[in-house]
Amino acid sequence: MDIAGTITALKVQQKNKERVSVFLDGEYAFGVTLDVAARLHKGQQLTPAEIEELRRNDDVDRAFQAALHFLGARPRSRAEVEQQLARKGHAPEAVAAALSRLERYDYVDDAGFARFWVDNRKRFRPRGAAALRFELRQKGLDRETIERALDDLDEDAAAWDALAPKIERWRDLPQEEFEKKAIPFLARRGFNFETARSACRRAWKQIQSAEDA
Repeated sequence: MDIAGTITALKVQQKNKERVSVFLDGEYAFGVTLDVAARLHKGQQLTPAEIEELRRNDDVDRAFQAALHFLGARPRSRAEVEQQLARKGHAPEAVAAALSRLERYDYVDDAGFARFWVDNRKRFRPRGAAALRFELRQKGLDRETIERALDDLDEDAAAWDALAPKIERWRDLPQEEFEKKAIPFLARRGFNFETARSACRRAWKQIQSAEDA
């Protein structure tokens, strides 16, 4: 059996207590997780294949941990995670393995992400279907996943929710000027002309009703 190195020390890392530095023949060689370190011991001799496997597993774990940190702020699409890990310099093989683990634990789920994105937009920054499709395509989602997420979208309600906060600001404008502001505003949010015009008329009626009261 070819021996490539002997473990001379196992030290818990100061910056990450969940990881252990492995020293071979007196020099730092690679890091491992605590559960892997539990199977190692000082004086243990490792073959080249064993060292390669430990290093490969370490690469995957570092990519996995980096992905978890990235996902901490909000849900992400699979493509977003993949791109982030690549930008951080993780090897393609490690990225692929880390993504498989993330999907196994449901940390990455494009269908769930699409639902989150549509719901978040609905509540905080309403968008029309066209804008949502574009945004989700930019996140790397496939057409079928996007369409399923948009199945329950009520564009009329979303258009009204988008326009309602603007009514007070524009209420003193003549109707023509009001429409010149409201309809392009909704168009920029991804609503088609008919939906935008309907929301605009509803808003104008509300303004008139308030003035007549």
